[in-house]
Amino acid sequence: MLFKSLEFKNAVGQKVKITEIPVLERNSPFYFMIQVRLQAFMTFLYKDSKKVMKNHSFREYLKRVLKWPVYEELFKTPELKNNA
Repeated sequence: MLFKSLEFKNAVGQKVKITEIPVLERNSPFYFMIQVRLQAFMTFLYKDSKKVMKNHSFREYLKRVLKWPVYEELFKTPELKNNA
């Protein structure tokens, strides 16, 4: 799975970086959900100037807010045959 990162400045002017954003195809069933969750996460970080952390993992955020079966299906890794 491909991941992207995003940098922006919050309301106070601090640089904030969001990493591990999954890149999905438009026809993926999770595409809309990821877009909405990313927008909500960015809005939270933009308004919250109390956080000292400048790097945030979107994957860790999804681990906290999604149900575990949905998270596993989104980030599942294919099984390799014969340790290949």
